[in-house]
Amino acid sequence: MNLSEIGHIIQQRRKQAGLSQAQLAALGKLSRATINQLENGSLSDLGVTKLFTIIDLLDIEIQAQGKPSGINAVQMLCQSASVSYKHTLLPEQLEAAIEARSLPEDILPHISTLLDEAPESLIIKGVEELASHTGLPAKQIWKTLARFAEQLSSPRNIWA
Repeated sequence: MNLSEIGHIIQQRRKQAGLSQAQLAALGKLSRATINQLENGSLSDLGVTKLFTIIDLLDIEIQAQGKPSGINAVQMLCQSASVSYKHTLLPEQLEAAIEARSLPEDILPHISTLLDEAPESLIIKGVEELASHTGLPAKQIWKTLARFAEQLSSPRNIWA
């Protein structure tokens, strides 16, 4: 669910409650223009505290859940780590390195690229997949990746 969809629900509930945009704005300590932009989907950002204030005022329930992935994150991590190299990092090689907690020489550049450049959300999904596939706790996989990052002097602050 995005802010535009939430704005539409807010508009419906505001109208059901018999409130004008100006009244809701006053109750939520926002401007009428902000409420208008929220409802018509043109507002690009609204802080979570302000949004939850409006949601609470209108007695709207928002439920959060993880998105279904539908992708093979480990495969995508391996592909993104292999773009600049002649040989492709295979998911089995990554998995074996994680399980052994050691870095084979032949995949050092690939692992370095993965640690330095892969999108964080893809790394998170990849760790979840590796944990599910290997039976290793995700926390242990994170520690292993952080150790690899230290060994390879990764400049990325997520490994600190």
